[in-house]
Amino acid sequence: MSRLTDLIAKAKAKDPQFGADLEREFRALSSRLSFGLNFERHRPEAVELPQRTVRRGDKVRVLPPRGSTAKGDARLWLVKAIHKAKKTADLDLLDATEAEPQTVAMDDLIVIAEFRDTIYPGLVSTGKVTRGGDKPWHTVINGENYHVLKALTWTHRGKVDAIYIDPPYNTGAKDWKYNNDYVEGDDLYRHSKWLAMMERRLLVAKELLNPADSVLIVTIDEKEYLRLGSLLEQTCPEARIQMVSSIVNPNGTGRPDALNRTDEYLYFVRFGTARITPQPNTNGKAKVARWDTFRRHNPVNIRSSRPNQFYPIYVNEKTRRIESVGEPITPETDRHSVPDILGCVAVFPIREDGTEMLWSTLARVARKRAEDGFLRVGKKEPDSPQVYPIMGVYSGTIKDVHEGRARVVKRREDGSADIEYSESMLVLPTTNWSYPSHNARAHGTDLVPKIVGRRFPFPKSLYAVEDALRFFVAQNLDATILDFFSGSGTTAHAVMRLNKQDGGNRQCISVTNNEVSADEQKALREQGLRPGDPEWEKLGICDYITKPRVQAAITGKTPDGEPIRGDYKFTDEFPMADGFEENAEFFTLTYETPIAVSYQTAFARIAPLLWLRAGSVGGRIEKVPAAGWEVVDSYGLLVELDKATDFLKATRKAKALRIAYIVTDDERRFQALARRLPEGVEAIRLYESYLTNFAFANGEDA
Repeated sequence: MSRLTDLIAKAKAKDPQFGADLEREFRALSSRLSFGLNFERHRPEAVELPQRTVRRGDKVRVLPPRGSTAKGDARLWLVKAIHKAKKTADLDLLDATEAEPQTVAMDDLIVIAEFRDTIYPGLVSTGKVTRGGDKPWHTVINGENYHVLKALTWTHRGKVDAIYIDPPYNTGAKDWKYNNDYVEGDDLYRHSKWLAMMERRLLVAKELLNPADSVLIVTIDEKEYLRLGSLLEQTCPEARIQMVSSIVNPNGTGRPDALNRTDEYLYFVRFGTARITPQPNTNGKAKVARWDTFRRHNPVNIRSSRPNQFYPIYVNEKTRRIESVGEPITPETDRHSVPDILGCVAVFPIREDGTEMLWSTLARVARKRAEDGFLRVGKKEPDSPQVYPIMGVYSGTIKDVHEGRARVVKRREDGSADIEYSESMLVLPTTNWSYPSHNARAHGTDLVPKIVGRRFPFPKSLYAVEDALRFFVAQNLDATILDFFSGSGTTAHAVMRLNKQDGGNRQCISVTNNEVSADEQKALREQGLRPGDPEWEKLGICDYITKPRVQAAITGKTPDGEPIRGDYKFTDEFPMADGFEENAEFFTLTYETPIAVSYQTAFARIAPLLWLRAGSVGGRIEKVPAAGWEVVDSYGLLVELDKATDFLKATRKAKALRIAYIVTDDERRFQALARRLPEGVEAIRLYESYLTNFAFANGEDA
């Protein structure tokens, strides 16, 4: 190890960047587990920023000529100088052993951000829809989700109550990209690339969750569920993790030379005191209590193992009613020698092969259950030697009846009870979900076109997401829910449904990029278009699907202005055209410079982050206040300290103030002002808090 350390030090002296890369890889290898999930973490991911203006000092790629469908130059170049008059830039090849300068037209360059780069994020509003009065706003953010997660470490660290994500399943069918290239099914590093991508995001997402009470919900299928489970255990060792199997396609998805797939899986990762809230029975239907054979199943439970559980149960041959439960007989006693009861048959626990087994309980317990109607004579199976099979309900069901969670709805002629868990009674879910409402085709694939008039591949059932979230946020009417693989916007839609059902003020942050599908990309490139062109961007996921769906769900109207046809189903049934009384705003992530932030020239793009941190509620301060300060619904901003007296008076009058942002480089004066704020108002020093957060959260490899 010491020899390697010396060699790395020499490499850093000759080439600092190469030495740093080598050291990072060495640390990754040396930290590998002896047991557990090991995988290649690869080079840091890189993302193209087509709408970002090229600046001196940027990392860029050179795009292929317009009209070409060939892959572009994957190498990274550093912008050394920009010639505005000629609209060209001088470039140097990064990580090259020898200088390789070139001059390229600005239009042929695209800015690249690597995930180890420090970013200073901002947001630009691209529209909003308002129907919710003073309710908190849902937000949809168009941007690379890793960078948006980094942005949220400043606005929402430890504040998120639930995260629901439906990440790419790594099918090898162009369902996701790594370093701007689709990961093909024959890629030897397909699984480790997927794990590296997921690990980076999960580690940041974990910083956002409330450690005292929150849940992470991740959906997956059989291609990666084993690796995902191991990854979750490694990244969240303090959490309680369960996996649920859910039927999403009852008819099955046919695949060559493979079993038809009907289900997917959900991991529930609970932190702190997060509890599952019992819910009414599925789809409002009463659940009938299960009856099972009263004879023990296990082959080891033979007569001689527990003599006290071998006794006769007397069944009336005419009425099929259990008339009596006899006393246990010793193993030496012939069962045919027990006393007779007129008109009855003595029934014993006998297997199909004639083996003498045991009843499930002692005789006195069976006698009580028979009297209470919890034992009955079942239907004889064709090949069974038991003419009168004895059936019983489970002890848990009996307890539910006694404690009011289930009820006896009627008594049969034989005295046995019919038991139901009624709609109003609450039960915990099982780990196997087979609900009609979770059919992804009926309530996902076929639902999205109804709302936006456009199809989207493999959206989740709206009601499946709604149900999964309800188990954890039913009691939290002000919950903040995050989905950073937002896709078609199902999670935001589900949160609106939950709010309508109980009058909640929950808010959803949806994060998606504006990627265009693989087939559409080829056609657009042939037309001479590139990412960043308006004709290209309008077909991206965010602009074409996510934003229109969220807006349509609220307004009740399609993008064409027509009322949405059809009704919502299951828990809350009403016309989709009614919409929801909610607010939503749409943003695009921007990349700022620390100088622009410090000198407040980037304030218009930092402003939405101030509002997000204050709860995304009420008005927003859009520009540097001319008066030197301003107070809106949930926060205030002081930029001129000599106006502090007026600012403090205004904060005392505000009814729902959460945060006071104070712009100063003087820590002493900041602390003095913070002490004078009303109780419960958080003081944040700008722009030190913002810059420090992102200087340390610089996106290095996990």
